[in-house]
Amino acid sequence: MFIAIIRTVVLYTFVMLAIRLMGKRQISEMQPSELVVTMVISNIASLPMQNTSQPMLSGMVPVLVLVALEITASVLMMKSRSFRRLMCGSPVVIIEDGKLLQSQMKRLRLTIDDLSAQLRQQEIFSLADVQYCIMETNGALSVLEQPQKRVPNAEESGVKMEDNKLETVVVSDGKLVEEALPLCKGSREQVENILSKNNVSLEKVFLMTLDGSGAYHILQREG
Repeated sequence: MFIAIIRTVVLYTFVMLAIRLMGKRQISEMQPSELVVTMVISNIASLPMQNTSQPMLSGMVPVLVLVALEITASVLMMKSRSFRRLMCGSPVVIIEDGKLLQSQMKRLRLTIDDLSAQLRQQEIFSLADVQYCIMETNGALSVLEQPQKRVPNAEESGVKMEDNKLETVVVSDGKLVEEALPLCKGSREQVENILSKNNVSLEKVFLMTLDGSGAYHILQREG
């Protein structure tokens, strides 16, 4: 039993490192090749976990090969549009200038119910409100609403918006988040000075945010 636990921990860590090498993506954002590799890796790694008589290398070597193939394919897709089109396909226009293209719907085997459901998830409840709708290679919908349905931005409305800069979490549960400081152009010294000015020690801070303009918010631990 102890050996099985150790093997599971080792393989879990190894698979996590392999997935990290492939890059950060959510399942819904994966290209077909990435999704297939992820599923195959999980299946291959599970075999040595279940069968302790099987060498761990029999699961680790195929995973390394798959990751290497995926990284190679990613590099080739960056350098060659034709190879990327072969591996991932091309975006498909479903609605063009307000007209629903039924031929493209049939090509994608996409029903009107599926299309309506995805539009509703983007808070669009009428096909008449859509000027352009494109099915991306990862299955997501990109939608451009009709001009009269679009929300005007500050520039179009003639409103001058205040630039509040990027706000990031710089202290989390009593610990300084070093990697977040460059995002808000902050520093350890700045955080320490703010805490000192408010008579709060780092250990007593549950959450602290800071933005590029120097504005901050501190939430202390309860009790």
